Amino acid sequence: MTITADREATSQEDVPRKPPAKKKARRDSQLKAAILFLIPASIGFVVFFAWPAIRGLYLSFTDYNLLRPSTFIGFDNYVAISTDPVFWNSLKVTLEYVVMNVGVQTAAALGLAVLMQRFTRSMVVRGVIMLPYLIANVIVALVWFWLCDYNLGIINAALDFFGIDKVGFFGNENVAMGTIAMVNVWRHLGYTALLLFAGLQAIPKDVYEAAEVDGAGEWRVFRSVTLPLLRPVLAFVLVVTVVGSFQIFDTIAVTTGGGPVDATRAINYYIYQRAFERLDFGYASALAVILMIILAAIALLQNKLLRANESDLER
Repeated sequence: MTITADREATSQEDVPRKPPAKKKARRDSQLKAAILFLIPASIGFVVFFAWPAIRGLYLSFTDYNLLRPSTFIGFDNYVAISTDPVFWNSLKVTLEYVVMNVGVQTAAALGLAVLMQRFTRSMVVRGVIMLPYLIANVIVALVWFWLCDYNLGIINAALDFFGIDKVGFFGNENVAMGTIAMVNVWRHLGYTALLLFAGLQAIPKDVYEAAEVDGAGEWRVFRSVTLPLLRPVLAFVLVVTVVGSFQIFDTIAVTTGGGPVDATRAINYYIYQRAFERLDFGYASALAVILMIILAAIALLQNKLLRANESDLER
């Protein structure tokens, strides 16, 4: 009798129990709430990203122009772009800007983040560092355009006072793009530094204590401990800054207008000129598609090379 009872009890335990009705109702209500909150974002994604992207892809295969009906022309726009010297120059100019902007901004932001971690974690200091980022980019560009003016700018006035030749920061083709890059470094430096500072905060203190016990110096700790453990955050920062740098437009539009001698005509500004100055929306759409492909390839390559989804803390 005892063996039979035990078998019956065991067979009853093996039967899967249905979840209580209350838990199922709670999960259903949470799912409905999640869907409700996702609806506005989904509408925004479809209206402002998905549909324009699909529409732009279609227009890239047409000769769409506001002055005449569009016709399908296949890959003619892409063939024309491959032999367009202005496009290749704009791509070269954009790459030069990306290298200057990302290189200086990342190095300076990393140094600033390390200094904040070592010497101060004051909220006031963080707020001051973030101030330039909170100013609209057009206003920042205008302010620096006036400061760097050849005749009236305070920077050239200071150079002249110390007996140094004035510099046409936005009028000299050799320094114009470098000036634009430094203006955007100044604006985005605080934001990038705070992202890296947050990553530094997540590194356990016992790792630094172990390195100190082993007798590692400051540079060795930074190179062998800080940088490897900061890699996921650093990869995210690099992807964001590189993608953002390729989309430089407003600073150029406000200051140089693509000049002098096409020295600052970045690819985004060239797309704007083809679309809204020449009304050649089909060609501009093809340029935009090429830019999108370039950015996607760069982002994937960065994630793969930097192993953005891995952390040395998990090893």
